[in-house]
Amino acid sequence: MPNETPAAIDPTTPQAQGLSLKRVAIDTYHENVAYLHRECAVVRAEGFQALSKVEVHANGSSILATVNVVDDVSIVGCGELGLSEDAFAQLKVPDGHPASVSQAEPPASIPALFRKINGERLGREDFAAIVRDIAQHRYSKIELTAFVVACNRSELDREEVYFLTEAMVASGRRLDWQQPLVVDKHCIGGIPGNRTSMLVVPIVAAHGLVFPKTSSRAITSPAGTADTMAVLANVELPFEQLVGIVRQHGACLAWGGTANLSPADDVLISVERPLNIDSPGQMVASILSKKIAAGSTHLVLDIPIGPTAKVRSMPEAQRLRRLFEYVALRLNLSLDVVITDGRQPIGRGIGPVLEARDVMQVLENHPDAPDDLRQKSLRLAGRIIECSPDVRGGDGFRIARDILESGRALAHMQAIVEAQGSRGFDLHRPAVGALTLDVKASESGVVIGIDNLRVARIARLAGAPKVAGAGVDVFAKLGDHVTAGDLLYRIYASYPADLVFARQASEQANGYQLGTANQLPQVFVEF
Repeated sequence: MPNETPAAIDPTTPQAQGLSLKRVAIDTYHENVAYLHRECAVVRAEGFQALSKVEVHANGSSILATVNVVDDVSIVGCGELGLSEDAFAQLKVPDGHPASVSQAEPPASIPALFRKINGERLGREDFAAIVRDIAQHRYSKIELTAFVVACNRSELDREEVYFLTEAMVASGRRLDWQQPLVVDKHCIGGIPGNRTSMLVVPIVAAHGLVFPKTSSRAITSPAGTADTMAVLANVELPFEQLVGIVRQHGACLAWGGTANLSPADDVLISVERPLNIDSPGQMVASILSKKIAAGSTHLVLDIPIGPTAKVRSMPEAQRLRRLFEYVALRLNLSLDVVITDGRQPIGRGIGPVLEARDVMQVLENHPDAPDDLRQKSLRLAGRIIECSPDVRGGDGFRIARDILESGRALAHMQAIVEAQGSRGFDLHRPAVGALTLDVKASESGVVIGIDNLRVARIARLAGAPKVAGAGVDVFAKLGDHVTAGDLLYRIYASYPADLVFARQASEQANGYQLGTANQLPQVFVEF
């Protein structure tokens, strides 16, 4: 007999409904994955293939997922439909609940995606359709990667960046605090240890301004604000709890993913992180969409410049500033861009626990607190405080310093930590990795260069940010004179393999350049 193609089945038929949901304990990081056994009747009937898109139905709800076909009945049996951690949580049903599965329709925005891959300029409706499909998990990882790479390769023009930002705001909730002044602060990243937000928030909130700070996890760095705050408190706050904390304390320090603010951004980040892509257009859309969705009216933006920062020169910084200002103006966001010194890490610690230690030392006015972190945070806090109509220009720094030195900022931070769910961080016994390696100077001289990218890579190889106690503690900064054998930095790791990787990287290049004092690179900043 000739081979016959099996007819597709309706998901409401008994055959399709005969599947039992099973939670498969695999973290697929913002990708819904469905696991079906190769011998499952539905697989044969529908002709499912690995990586095809399906729609899963259960209890009146549905999600889109990517199929993985398995042969091991210990993962899923023939009558089971396995779902990854994220996918299972979205359906909100127990193990064993009946479910059905059917072929998913291709995303409606695929033609627009293909045009962008071909280098064409897209319009408002194109970006709206693409972002809508991304937020609804209709894109596979391959399609997401194609979009990210296409936007990076054929750089978006400023109108396209505006359309992308607008679409990302529209993809989720948009908060309205019913306040004329809602502030925020953000750094474009690339500078290890630059944990100023965790100091600026309690200082500014203690002054009385509304400051709903939501942050992303680290993309290419050893820690983001959300990763470091997670050492002190819970950052994955349900929407209602986040709103309640801000209304009670004037501020929060939370991860934006659980609040459904610009949800397409978190999906895109899941692809940008492994690709190490952070293009200007996508950076602007990511940052501004999150701030606008969080209800901010005024934003202070930190753009560090330096030889190994994301932005290497003042002309490049000015181009990026103009792009941010154009999009912010179109979206009615008041923007104050500050160009800062990005020649070296800020603070001492690089990695979640080490950075949390630095933050708490500054808040407690500890004598060992890193002064560069303290001074930069005060300046940024001062710029935000000056958004207030009753503060004269130039008075912000003094007000911020008084709030910090009086202990009011510490008290406000402690209140926020308790409201979000304290993790019991002990400043005097921070839970750093038990395995250490000291990296020392091989010769004498003045530190004239610190490679931010190299030091950050070593911290990541040591395990940061996934391993909170891993990272690097910096002991020598630009302009310091060191002699052969002096400690440059200490690596912390929790696992022997991580320490081996970090040691190998530091032996290849430790990230430090020594010379004479007159060789120190100069940088022009705007504080």
